[in-house]
Amino acid sequence: MLQNVEHAQWRGVIMKKVLWLSLCLMIALTSLASGQVKIAFVSTDAIMKQLPDAQDAQKQLDQLVVDWQGELNKLQQDWQKKFDDYEKRKLIMTEQRRIDSEKELRELDQKIADYRNKRFGQSGDLFAKQNELMKPVQDRVFKAIQDIAVEDGYDYVFDKSGEILLMYANKKYDLTSKVLAKLSVLPAGK
Repeated sequence: MLQNVEHAQWRGVIMKKVLWLSLCLMIALTSLASGQVKIAFVSTDAIMKQLPDAQDAQKQLDQLVVDWQGELNKLQQDWQKKFDDYEKRKLIMTEQRRIDSEKELRELDQKIADYRNKRFGQSGDLFAKQNELMKPVQDRVFKAIQDIAVEDGYDYVFDKSGEILLMYANKKYDLTSKVLAKLSVLPAGK
């Protein structure tokens, strides 16, 4: 089972690389034909790993994760202890005591799920703290990429880290208003 998951992950990585290379090749061929398009790429992962403020922010996030995971582990150990105690004694418990113990276990289980979601969920504390600490650094990196692209006359700059991401595009290649016009839809602001 684990091999199938790993195989699927590698297949996904390979597909992303093939897509990335295909996109770059298509743009390169287009630029060769017209001789005017200038393309570059960056690795924001490599940039972020070398920025001291990004490293500091990551250390703060890592420490929060360690602290919160410790709290979560403590809750889970408490649940496990109560569950083990319940299992040992359930045959000699009164009906009411068994019902109360089961209710207590369910409530503790819900408390664990709530804590996990509060700290690590999609809109949890980790996400908010990551946004608070990393967004200013990411904004600085993005601004630097845009400034260099404009200064050096690049038409497109891609990020090769993880997903293919267009970091900068020269507005003269934006076809949005033409497509809207062709579809007989007036673009916003016109």
